[in-house]
Amino acid sequence: MSETTEFHIEIGTRDASPEGAERAARFAAEAGFSGLQLAETQHDPFIACALAAREARRAGRDVRVSTAIAVAFARNPMTVAVAANDVQLAAEGRFALGLGSQVQAHIEKRFSMPWSAPVPRMREFIGAVRAIWRAWETGEKLEVRGEHYRHTLMSPVFDPGPNPYGNPPIWLAGVGPAMTRLAGEAADGFVAHAFTTREYLTEVSLPALAAGRARSELTEPVKLILLPFVVVAQDAAARAAQEAAVRQQIAFYGSTPAYRAVMELHGWAETADRMHDASRRGEWREMAGLVSDEMLDAFAVSGTPSEVRERLRERYGDLADTVCVNAPDTATPEDVAALAR
Repeated sequence: MSETTEFHIEIGTRDASPEGAERAARFAAEAGFSGLQLAETQHDPFIACALAAREARRAGRDVRVSTAIAVAFARNPMTVAVAANDVQLAAEGRFALGLGSQVQAHIEKRFSMPWSAPVPRMREFIGAVRAIWRAWETGEKLEVRGEHYRHTLMSPVFDPGPNPYGNPPIWLAGVGPAMTRLAGEAADGFVAHAFTTREYLTEVSLPALAAGRARSELTEPVKLILLPFVVVAQDAAARAAQEAAVRQQIAFYGSTPAYRAVMELHGWAETADRMHDASRRGEWREMAGLVSDEMLDAFAVSGTPSEVRERLRERYGDLADTVCVNAPDTATPEDVAALAR
């Protein structure tokens, strides 16, 4: 979907604790990465992004920070609009609001929030966030009356006014065609799941994005943000150890019915069934043995830092605006940092 030759390499971290976010920000700034993506697992990604943005600047470099992703349905549009507005201020305009739906079990059982059809609800959610920002920016009356969200009150004491850096872009994560179409329709960027191949992007995701954009009021091309698995090390033995970890991750996703369409596209439906059966038996380590070299190559980019950097550009440079490095924890900081250079 990209109409630009720009190709940004960012780094992600699963440790979004205050200390972890600041440490990752220093690393990203010193290595020269374009951005830092912070996940929502054990910590709040908005706090992490605000701390990371300030720390990167103290380290001498502006680095874009993004939530990758914040769980939309665990919150409401007003709380997200407020948090994102504050992070945009802290980041001085270098923030992207990445949103995702999560799955029903987590929304209902972990967050104790209601579940409904995710695509219509997400469309309304994003529209409500934009309406809140527009009310702050223009002073127009806040008037959101939807099936899921209702925002009709904005007293002056609660109105922060227009953000001097503008409103942050909204990225939407998805795998299936319906949520991907919505990203094209309602979002500024689409975050493709790590369990995505170039073939799935070109045959499923990009056509869905284009269809969504065709019916959108947004005029700018939708940005494509990818999170491919990366195996990076100077010597073959270290790469082999990382590959074992990546095979485990691929097998985990391959066993999940939500991602079956990716496996089916490549003719790996039978392998997906075997992975799913193994997961039900708790045979997590055995599952990795079902990941063939062909599958590993489809989902991951492997090599020395210079080889990985070039292969990422060759595989995704004509498609993506941003690639976020998704490397195993066993990759050395030196090898990962070299990817930015």
